[in-house]
Amino acid sequence: MKHPIIIDTDPGIDDAAAISIALNHPDLDVKMLTTVNGNVGIEKTTANALKLTQFFNSNVSVHRGASHPLLSDIFSASSVHGESGMDGYEFPEVDASTLSSHNAVAAMYDLLINSKEPITLIPIGPLTNIALLLTTYPEVKTQINEIILMGGSAGRGNVTPLAEFNIYCDPEAAHIVFNSGLPLTMVGLDVARSSTLIHAKLEKLKSLNDTGRMLHQLFSHYRGDDFEYGINIYDAYTILYLLHPELFQIVEARVDIETTGELTRGATVTDLKSAYPNCTVVMGIETDIFEKIFFDALTYCK
Repeated sequence: MKHPIIIDTDPGIDDAAAISIALNHPDLDVKMLTTVNGNVGIEKTTANALKLTQFFNSNVSVHRGASHPLLSDIFSASSVHGESGMDGYEFPEVDASTLSSHNAVAAMYDLLINSKEPITLIPIGPLTNIALLLTTYPEVKTQINEIILMGGSAGRGNVTPLAEFNIYCDPEAAHIVFNSGLPLTMVGLDVARSSTLIHAKLEKLKSLNDTGRMLHQLFSHYRGDDFEYGINIYDAYTILYLLHPELFQIVEARVDIETTGELTRGATVTDLKSAYPNCTVVMGIETDIFEKIFFDALTYCK
């Protein structure tokens, strides 16, 4: 049986890898893509989502979401992903009229409230849209199977010593999501850092298929965390965890979001010994296992 999912995204080079797998894997049913301000501005993240659905000739709808965090100033990662957010590959221009709507939160509500089965949310950008959905339409909670998000860290951050990018961009939104009471899995920096793909391993992408060649060109322009050692394909771990949860090391923990600290804003304060856990934290996977399931998943792409 296919997993029905909504991907909330800010493409983003590692987002492109996650979306490529999700749109093509036979065990996944992507109901829609919703976009959010994050790696780059909302106009560019939305254009990039459309570029990816066009690349795969996919009929999955794309809905534009929040253009600004709930309270924070906008913080960009264009130095990591390039000016467009997906520098390195020349996608054809997209027709803006193919955008399904300019209200991602309303689109998610309509889909969830009318769904005959619960749907899993996969947020791989800042959590602004998800927080707005849960506060505006709390009645949809019963229609959400779980939330598997990319963000946070049980250890060090990548924007500040303690804060990971997606959480740092909108900590107030993250606070809402982590306190929603919904089944929640945090796929953060820890798991990616446990299985960094060295640059030599990525060479095999070029001979894999058209998608592999596209991703190889994007990764060649990706200046993410630990780039001197290899590539951390953060967002792809959410999709691969959904497909193969038994292969990952996890812990149940209490995660609270720091929203007021001058030096710690955006930190995911993770208590691994709490008697009152609120989420599953994905801590690691063996590098060779990650490499295998990542490349295997990409073989379903064109």
